Amino acid sequence: MKTLLITGASKGIGEQIARAFFANGYNVVINYNKSEERALKLAQELNTFAFKADVSDYNQAKALVDFTCSKYGRIDVLVNNAGIALPQAVIQDTTENDFNNIVGVNLKGAYNCSKLVIDKMLSQGSGNIINISSIWGQVGASCEVLYSMTKAGLIGFTKALAKELAPSNIRVNAVAPGFISTDMNAHLSQDDVNEFLQSVPLGRAGSAAEVAKAVLFLASDDASYITGHVLSVNGGLE
Repeated sequence: MKTLLITGASKGIGEQIARAFFANGYNVVINYNKSEERALKLAQELNTFAFKADVSDYNQAKALVDFTCSKYGRIDVLVNNAGIALPQAVIQDTTENDFNNIVGVNLKGAYNCSKLVIDKMLSQGSGNIINISSIWGQVGASCEVLYSMTKAGLIGFTKALAKELAPSNIRVNAVAPGFISTDMNAHLSQDDVNEFLQSVPLGRAGSAAEVAKAVLFLASDDASYITGHVLSVNGGLE
């Protein structure tokens, strides 16, 4: 059986990715940092393991990768899903601490986990790394400059790493969700949601399950000739 390691998997998009891969016969290791109750409940449902780690910390990320290998002996797919967003604010109202926190989780976390799994994948002769970016990493969002910056950074990371690892049969891709119904958007009023959805050609929010299907496709043999690609799951929003 193949093994998936997914970061930030206790809820939302991460939870649905974990469920989709489990349903398709993967071993799954669920990483979480703060949402312990939800992570443990999901792990129990999937009869698998949940591992607490702040992936922005290299040593904790290493412990996560080592744990996964100790349980299943290999890592076939890494999904770098762990991410945080900040309250909407103009850049003058953000702080150095805001910058360090969001870069630490959204970018450094992906760097740490990718760097650590690559040795495992090289020894296997194959592997998939899939980074969860965002529509805002592609087009930018006013009052979300730091978030947009990190998600754009993930796209650059994806494209460069894909070229570096292609000769080793390791594919690297990204998924860029648009407006998805998750806890991250739960603070928005219904009026705000309706107004935003007017700019979405399909006229509705996406679901976390739809994003999970895109990730599952990129990890599959059906996508065996796809690397360095950003798959937009955004209802036509540009």
